[in-house]
Amino acid sequence: MGSTSEDKWLSARVADAITLCDRQSCPHFVGFLDEGQRAQVMPLLQREKAVSFRFFGGFDGAERTVLGVFPPFIEPEEALFPLRVLKFSYRAQAALSHRDFLGTMLSCGIKREAVGDIVCGAGETIAVVSEEVAPFLQQQIEKVGGEGVTVTTADGETLTVERRFQPISATVASPRLDNVVKALMGCSREKAAAAIVGGLVSVNHVPYDAVAKTVVEGDILSLRGVGRFRIEALSAHTKKGRLFLSAQKYL
Repeated sequence: MGSTSEDKWLSARVADAITLCDRQSCPHFVGFLDEGQRAQVMPLLQREKAVSFRFFGGFDGAERTVLGVFPPFIEPEEALFPLRVLKFSYRAQAALSHRDFLGTMLSCGIKREAVGDIVCGAGETIAVVSEEVAPFLQQQIEKVGGEGVTVTTADGETLTVERRFQPISATVASPRLDNVVKALMGCSREKAAAAIVGGLVSVNHVPYDAVAKTVVEGDILSLRGVGRFRIEALSAHTKKGRLFLSAQKYL
């Protein structure tokens, strides 16, 4: 499961944001947070009556969001969130992926919590980042995955996000995590188990090191160094007693 020290660190940051918001009567922000982190801090937020809160990630349906904590007399509007949207333009033939863009940004020394959703399209990718790192990234990034890119801002634009996926079909012996990871990675069960035990696999944004965990439809699996997958179906046994697996890989 997730690191206790990281959980405590996040809870402390949220508690500090609540305290400062109440004392200073101005908004404070924490993020970007994934689904698991949002679930972790919700009980703390719901206990607080002196402040209001909202999660926002730059557009409707964003998976990674910033937590905004607001005094009761300030409406938690989207424009108040310290976010910037960067638009990367490049040749449509260059099939750049989420991994390419995230890796490039992290190699610039940016921390993961400063980067929100990255949505790749044909010849264009948008990335939501924290306000403080946006100018630096815009100045520093000239290539992604060896491809030349032009970086502009898309602040104020109405974003219509269409995510791209690669469909994956396979059969698995059972819905155990090691079997599903084996199918998604295209490797041996031993290598899949080693990745899980080594902390390289997350389910619904929470790291798991138990190979026997049961995977269900709708789960989001993140495999470090491989990609992120949504489990669409695990059903209907084959004649040999195996399960049909249908998944979507985020591009």
